[in-house]
Amino acid sequence: MKIIRAANEWDAGGKKVCLAIGVFDGVHLGHQQIIRQTVADARQHDAIPVVLTFDRHPNTIVAPDKVPPLIYSLPQKLRAIESLGADAVLLVQFDAKFSEQTGEAFIRSLARAPGKIHSVCVGADFVFGHKRSGNVALLKQLGAELNFSVHGLAAVSLDGQAVSSTRIRETIRAGDFDAASQMLGRPYAISGRVVEGDRLGQTLGFPTANLETTGLILPANGVYSGCAKRQGQLYRVALNIGVRPTVASGKPELRVEAHLLDFSGELYGEELEVEIGRKLRDERKFASTAELREQIVRDIAQVRAQV
Repeated sequence: MKIIRAANEWDAGGKKVCLAIGVFDGVHLGHQQIIRQTVADARQHDAIPVVLTFDRHPNTIVAPDKVPPLIYSLPQKLRAIESLGADAVLLVQFDAKFSEQTGEAFIRSLARAPGKIHSVCVGADFVFGHKRSGNVALLKQLGAELNFSVHGLAAVSLDGQAVSSTRIRETIRAGDFDAASQMLGRPYAISGRVVEGDRLGQTLGFPTANLETTGLILPANGVYSGCAKRQGQLYRVALNIGVRPTVASGKPELRVEAHLLDFSGELYGEELEVEIGRKLRDERKFASTAELREQIVRDIAQVRAQV
């Protein structure tokens, strides 16, 4: 899947473009419906399926006090989109200048790009442009003028409620990973780049990969079972989320640390995705690092014992 940064970069090879537009945080069942409709349109009309999304949540710029924690990191979101069959992602840099563009100006700029737009697919409640000036009605008005069709798809429901990123965040906070996974259409996972830590885990005999998860929604602090795939191999994981009260000094700092069972090697700089299993225990302060080490041994034994 090709990643492009501007509409004039897409090379449609003389074909038309079918476009899905959205933030797509989590790429949940509702988002999948939109992207699959776009891919189906493209196949039917010999067009190119392109997903337009943003490099950050729009609230980062337009409402910085109301930025929701994200379900997926950007690389994780792009992998999920690719799995649905998109040929390209138009990854828009959502900055102050872009936020000042009206909804109409935004769509007209896309229509001027190489590759004539055949269809646009969004959620029925999708709004866009400066001061939310664009919606499905505007898209249909512009579609009639510029000769593209519009799909405004209703939300997908599960257990009588609409699937939404907000609802998924609530289930993650509550520790209901089964519900989150059902709405995501895949196992719930945390993904982040592996960064340098203080190597305490290695000192204790259990080296960990420290994940950069700033801005992501996280489950409650504690120890979890999980699994991670690297270079085609699956590893069981003991995952610790918390402030490490036994060893922390100074201001508490939230860490997400993954110990990959039976793995040796360096992971620094890699994007590691860990599927979350079940919670093994709450975070607690131990009397000594020796006591902490004994508990880690028991945690790992629990992870190994899970089927």
